[in-house]
This record gives sequence, C-alpha cells and structure tokens, in this order.
Amino acid sequence: MAGKDDDYDSVLKGSDNRVASFTTGRRSPVETVQHVLHSYPALVPLIVLVASLVVFGLLLGSKFFSPFALTLILQQVAIVGIVGAAQTLIILTAGIDLSVGAIMVLSSVVMGQFTFRYGLPPELAVICGLAVGAFCGFINGVLVAIVRLPPFIVTLGMWQIILATNFLYSSNETIRSQDIAAAAPILQFFGEKIRIGGAVFTYGVIGFVVLVAVLAYVLANTAWGRHVYAIGDDPEAAELSGIRVKRTLISVYVTAGLICAFAGWALIGRIGSVSPTAGQFANIESITAVVIGGISLFGGRGSILGMLFGALIVGVFSLGLRLIGTDPQWTYLLIGLLIISAVAVDQWIRKVSA
Repeated sequence: MAGKDDDYDSVLKGSDNRVASFTTGRRSPVETVQHVLHSYPALVPLIVLVASLVVFGLLLGSKFFSPFALTLILQQVAIVGIVGAAQTLIILTAGIDLSVGAIMVLSSVVMGQFTFRYGLPPELAVICGLAVGAFCGFINGVLVAIVRLPPFIVTLGMWQIILATNFLYSSNETIRSQDIAAAAPILQFFGEKIRIGGAVFTYGVIGFVVLVAVLAYVLANTAWGRHVYAIGDDPEAAELSGIRVKRTLISVYVTAGLICAFAGWALIGRIGSVSPTAGQFANIESITAVVIGGISLFGGRGSILGMLFGALIVGVFSLGLRLIGTDPQWTYLLIGLLIISAVAVDQWIRKVSA
C-alpha cells in the first residue's frame, strides 16, 4: 500500500510541476505589445498622430508647426469630431449609425427655420433643434432595442428619411450668414474666435474638447459607461448580469442624437449659414475617425480619446499634404490605407484573451 501511495504522490507532484511550469511562462515581446495595445486601445492612434506630426514637421518646418496651423487643424476637425463622439457611443454597443450626418443637418435647419420662418426666439429655436436630434436618436434606439432590427439597416433607412425630410422642410433654401448675424447671432456662437498669441480657437473647438472630456469621464467612471461597454462586448451576458440592455441602448441612441444636434449648432457657426446641403459626408467621416481611433467595430472596446486622435490624424494628413502641394486624392488614398490598417490591427489585438 505504501508503494502505491508513494506512486500516487509522485504523480500529483509531477502534475503540479507541469502546471506550474505552464502558468509561469513568459510572454514574447510581440505578445507583450499585443497585451499593452489591448489594454490601452488609444495608444495606436496616438503613436500614429505623433509620428505624422513629426514627419510633416520635418518636411514643412515652422510652416506646419506654427500655432495658427495647429489650431487650424482643430477647427477643421471639430465638427467631424463632435459627430464622431456620437458615433463612438453607438459603435461601442456593437452598432453603427449612418444617420448621424443627416440628424446634424436637420437639427441645424430646424434651428434656422424656427427662428426665421416662425419668428421664435433664437434660444428657443436652438432648444427645438436639440430636441429634434434627440427624437431622431430615440426612433433609432427603439427600432434597434425594442423592434430588434439591425442598426445598419435602421440607420440607413433613417438617413434617407431624415435627408428627404430636411430638403422637403427647408425647400432647399439657405439662410444667409448676414441675416443670421443681424437677427440671431447666437446661432453663430460656436464660430466666434478666441486668439491666444498666434493660436486661433473657436468656441466650437472648445465645445468639442469639453464634450470629449465629459464623455471620457462618463464612459470610464460611471455605471452607465460600464453598461455601454458590457452591452457591446456581450449583450446576453449583460442582460443576465442585471443590466437593462434595451433601456441603455435607447439612452445611447438618444444621447448620440443630442450630440449630433449640438454638432448642427456648431456647424452653423463653422460655415456661418444654415444650409440643408452642408455636412453630407459627416457620417462617413465620423466612422473614419472612430476606426482610425482604434475603436473596435465589433463593440465593447475602445476609447473616446482614440476617436479624438483619429480625427486629428485625418486633419494632420489633410493640412500637411495640402501645404506640401500634393494632389488631394493622395489624402483619400492614405486615409483609406489607415482605415484598413486600423481594422487589421484591431483584429490582431482582439486575439488577446481578456
């Protein structure tokens, strides 16, 4: 019996040693990088942003690194960045919203038309425009969360509906900048500029940065933010853990619609007028900023700061190549390569087990 016990003990010890040697294995340098990028998804776009700044800085010198040029990049990406913030919330839940640009434009048109066609106080017209954006988001949210239609199909249909509503309601008329400045300057508030030395900021840029900071805090430090990530990662597991998935999804789409309406207000300040044809490519541009920003299209992983870096990367490439004097098509080519590369990197990073 003693011999058998000794044999049994030796087997146990041998198995323990084998398990111990398996669990204490070191990661390779590639695996280490993979895990770091998995933990900090905004790191990749930050590295690309810094590298692009260095390259264009070496090529263009002070012409590119001047305070005016750098703040001009912020002005150019502010609208796309605000819409990108709305898109980020949707994509974090493993959805996508093709109607964000249309919601933005319709909200701006409502603000202008309510002021000049119906004679409402501009402040009230702005509130009405924000409400319209939130309502469009609510419709999207109900169709996705309650009716359980695919987000791509829902927002594709809403994009067409809202776009048609926009043109029918506005009669394709543009409200001129001079008229707005004279009767409703508050509509152009986010276009007003602040000069600090050679740098030129607008209230739209400030609003964009504040919005990103608020959303970054909310997503990282509130129960609602954790629920958004949980739904994007696994909605069924989120439901079993007690998260009200439908209610949270609707709140995400409503918030996104409200942010798009805010972008519509900022758009009036940016271009000076209320135009039903403005911002036609905002939906594609927002998805571009999100994807380049390292936010996974599969949901549940990413950072709003990554979207900020992604939008800035597009702005840096656009301005840098323009200053060099290259054909504008090179910008689209390079951004297209960045999009494909970002998705490939995301697929690689997702291979890491959580």
